[in-house]
Amino acid sequence: MRKKTIMKSMAIAAAVVLLASAMPATEPVVKEDGATVINTTTLAKDVKGFRGETPVKIYVKKGKVVKIVALKNHETPQYFGKAKAVLAKFEGKNVGKAAKMKVDGVTGATYSSKALVKNVQAGLKYYNAHR
Repeated sequence: MRKKTIMKSMAIAAAVVLLASAMPATEPVVKEDGATVINTTTLAKDVKGFRGETPVKIYVKKGKVVKIVALKNHETPQYFGKAKAVLAKFEGKNVGKAAKMKVDGVTGATYSSKALVKNVQAGLKYYNAHR
């Protein structure tokens, strides 16, 4: 009987460790290859495109946005491909200016493109407040 209890406890402990290791990192800002990377997955949970959240990773080096990558989402690929064009408008810009930029949505992908812009703005606002 004691052996069963020990085995159950070990199985439960192993399951907890496995689940904890599978959870995504919740830290919104990390360093990667000399760049500061802002992940909006947890910063902009309330920002929705046509079919849900549209998180991005924003790469900042020396005060400038160097790259923005769209993360996994549930948007329609055909329209989201068009919407991603707005991300390039932020690249190369000073973080302060990029955070305040007014960027129009993409015709045919309005919800998705506006959500991407809001994600970038939220990420850069967080970066400015916490650097």
